[in-house]
Amino acid sequence: MVFNFLKGQFIDVIEWLDDSRDTLVYRFERYGNNIMMGAKLTVREGQAAVFIHEGQMADIFGPGLYELETNNMPIMTALRSWSHGFNSPFKSEVYFVNTRRFPGLKWGTQNPIMLRDPEFGALRLRAFGSYTIRVTDPSKFMTEIVGTDGEFTQDEISGQIRNIVVQKVSQSLAASGIPALDMAANTQDLSKIVGEAIEPTLTEYGLSMPELYIENISLPPEVEKVLDQRSSMGIVGDLNKYTQFSAAQAMQQAASAGGDNAMGAGMGMGMGMGMAQSMANAMAGNNQGNSQPAAAAPPPPPPPPAAAQFHVAVNGQTTGPFGTAQLQQMLAQGQLTRDTMVWTQGMAGWEKAGAVPALAQVFASMPPPPPPPAG
Repeated sequence: MVFNFLKGQFIDVIEWLDDSRDTLVYRFERYGNNIMMGAKLTVREGQAAVFIHEGQMADIFGPGLYELETNNMPIMTALRSWSHGFNSPFKSEVYFVNTRRFPGLKWGTQNPIMLRDPEFGALRLRAFGSYTIRVTDPSKFMTEIVGTDGEFTQDEISGQIRNIVVQKVSQSLAASGIPALDMAANTQDLSKIVGEAIEPTLTEYGLSMPELYIENISLPPEVEKVLDQRSSMGIVGDLNKYTQFSAAQAMQQAASAGGDNAMGAGMGMGMGMGMAQSMANAMAGNNQGNSQPAAAAPPPPPPPPAAAQFHVAVNGQTTGPFGTAQLQQMLAQGQLTRDTMVWTQGMAGWEKAGAVPALAQVFASMPPPPPPPAG
């Protein structure tokens, strides 16, 4: 019984199995028990063990299996003024610090960011994203952040980190000079800028931020509404063509409907055409600087048909093609007669020029052949 009692007063195995996934620091509970010199200390990957003696930072152990002795506890030995080979039990607080990455932490701007946009002028933006933190200096982290907290979770520091991120994001967006409409294409560069701006502050806390993401930058709802209207006007383009398109759609709906549905579609077509025409007239009137609706411009006349070009048979050879003016010149020079064979596209074959109706105007000033002599 006495042996069991004495054994219960000493700790000979120190370790921490983390099953919480959100604990940054855990204090190993001794409940007043002494730590035996020569006790086994197990520090797993992603952990660091910090010994604190009477409120002072002592030795720090990285991943590995240790047997606590004076030769691997130099700071503790100095604080306790131990001589070499001291084997008596001692009291000390042991904190396990989680040094793995803690991903998926969220941040967001509670209030809009005010900036001067080169295209829209004064503008308010909102942004949100995620980040990852990691303890890189357990000593600084214990001194600056944790203190004597026996179980320190990520929730206890995420609020402070979030405030730092939002502050740096606000400063970086305002100073970037990037138009609001182009920020979505530059989130990677902006994330890098913000991460570099945050790093010095986190280093003072013994932390680092391996990853920071700006996932979205958004405009206020009222600005988005105006921007949507502006985009719609750009898509509509020519209002006259939009009017014709609206009328064609209404006619197609009317054709596919029947009975009362056809009547309703016809009424809808008239209303759609009227509204589209009113919009076109109003826009035209505003552009001309008067309040009277402008009449729609008449469509331009169709282009005149192209004059026919004729090929002319000369001594068994095909020449041309020739236009009307050239044929008249050939007629005056005696190179073209009514009996000359000609052809143009659309004719079944070669015909005499005098028999082609399209060449009647060419021979209009030429008298017909004289009648045969009287018998």
